[in-house]
Amino acid sequence: MSERPSVLFVCLGNICRSPTAEAVFRKKVAEAGIDVDIESAGTHGYHIGSPPDKRSQQAGMARGYSFDKIKCRRVEQTDFERFDYVLAMDDSNLKNLRDMAEPQHYDKIALFLSYADSDETEVPDPYYGGQKGFELVLDLIEEASDGLIRHIKQRQ
Repeated sequence: MSERPSVLFVCLGNICRSPTAEAVFRKKVAEAGIDVDIESAGTHGYHIGSPPDKRSQQAGMARGYSFDKIKCRRVEQTDFERFDYVLAMDDSNLKNLRDMAEPQHYDKIALFLSYADSDETEVPDPYYGGQKGFELVLDLIEEASDGLIRHIKQRQ
């Protein structure tokens, strides 16, 4: 890991879960006083250049998170070189990332919730659900973010 750790959060379209993780993690690392390079991306390019889903933003902003300057983008090959952690929101994203990456980068790819103290292993996609789904996503992301911060601090 480099002096300044780097994290890429990944979901399918980079419209709900991964931008929410980016917004939450940015605030939490600032509060923890650590410097981390943070971005999000999708395994597919459905929403390239768009802002995050309005429902994700509303739920996140209600908890004090900022989505400023977050735009949807697709995972690129250079991301596997650039980031220390490439964290998937669910098993499907994990498989897609492993299919995209060269074998030497597999150790960087993991499920984001592997850092949470939770029985859940995947952050569910709230896109086609109601508001409760966006709140659950935030709860899971907050918990995993805290665990990832502890992990990064232990490695520094």
